[in-house]
Amino acid sequence: MSNTLGRHILVEFFNCSANILNEVNTIEESMIEAAKIAEATIINSTFHHFSPYGVSGVVVIQESHLAIHTWPEFRYAAVDIFTCGETINPWIAYDFLKKAFEAEQGSAMEINRGAVDLLERIPLNIEDDREQTEEKIKPQFKREVWFTDKDDNVALSIRHKGKLLFNEQSEFQRVQVYDTFAYGKMLTIDSIVMCTEKDEYGYHEMLVHIPMLTHNKVKRALVIGGGDGGTIRELIRHHGIEYVKMVEIDEVVIKASKLHLPTLSSAFNHEKVDLEIGDGIKYLAECADESYDLILIDGSDPEGPAKGLFTETFFRDVYRCLKPGGVLGTHSESPHFNRQVFIELTQLQYKIFGKDKVNTYLVYIPTYPSGMWSFLNASKGDVHPLNDLDDATADQFSKDNDLQYYSAEIHRSAFVLPPFVKKLIQ
Repeated sequence: MSNTLGRHILVEFFNCSANILNEVNTIEESMIEAAKIAEATIINSTFHHFSPYGVSGVVVIQESHLAIHTWPEFRYAAVDIFTCGETINPWIAYDFLKKAFEAEQGSAMEINRGAVDLLERIPLNIEDDREQTEEKIKPQFKREVWFTDKDDNVALSIRHKGKLLFNEQSEFQRVQVYDTFAYGKMLTIDSIVMCTEKDEYGYHEMLVHIPMLTHNKVKRALVIGGGDGGTIRELIRHHGIEYVKMVEIDEVVIKASKLHLPTLSSAFNHEKVDLEIGDGIKYLAECADESYDLILIDGSDPEGPAKGLFTETFFRDVYRCLKPGGVLGTHSESPHFNRQVFIELTQLQYKIFGKDKVNTYLVYIPTYPSGMWSFLNASKGDVHPLNDLDDATADQFSKDNDLQYYSAEIHRSAFVLPPFVKKLIQ
């Protein structure tokens, strides 16, 4: 008989698999399995993945808990295993986790908690009916697994169902699809939210239909990026468009979307769509002058392969490849979350297109950091996103296509900027 109430093991795992330490579902499954093989009674689990890397979580057991935090960049994990009673051996859990995390080295220190000789037990009066009820009820296991997109100051957490639907490291980035409770399937790239089934329409409808319903004569369009398929889906709603060229650098993004995001990827095989797997920056550099009526830049944040989509050289090629009167549409990050990029990209468009030819507008997307997202509409001519809008035509288009975000009223109101945004772009 032990003379303590609990056994507490403080664990450090060194030189683990960095990929495993950054996979929240793998970490959660390993911690749960460690509790099971130690014959603990699991009550619930809560785990968070933090962007770009790191996992924290706890498995609450009837006999106490197993907790973890990982540092994939150091291949290091700190684990806390606390068990009470005579039946649970925490070292069984330790041995399992060392193998699960592929740790080259592990160290642990056991602390005995609650020395019985130093404690005085007092009588507790528990009602008989409560005692009988507790004997009959077995704790029900509840899981909570969270994905967290964050920087040093702001975080957005989304609960998902634990198991990754898609997880593949491409030549350029890690592409994953989660099944979330509130937003349906969610596509992430390098642990950053790209889109979700529930709110993607705000981004894609506003990126496409604002330039399309003000230009009115778009026959040839170019999309750089857009591997989820939402942008080309919206473009082909316009019957007057004749040709859509799409250049996506990462075929794995398209693969993930085709497998798990059918509502976004429905247009990849459309007869008007010409899909090329390649570098959009290189494609534009080699593109003939005045080739397109509309160019849409649907890239991710200015990191990794998308970094080159935010340079002056790239946008000068965009300008050159637009026909006279052509229009550029691009997202320009969040005025709150990516303020410096927002300012620099806006000023860059002013420099290339002319300040009077560039207009900023805002869209609200719940799963993007801060919720407020910005777009730029730039014209190589006199097309204006407000002056050239026919409200009746826009509203009829929205109705005919059952759009969820875009309307003529939303079109116009999106260009009404808060004073702080106006100050930023000045």
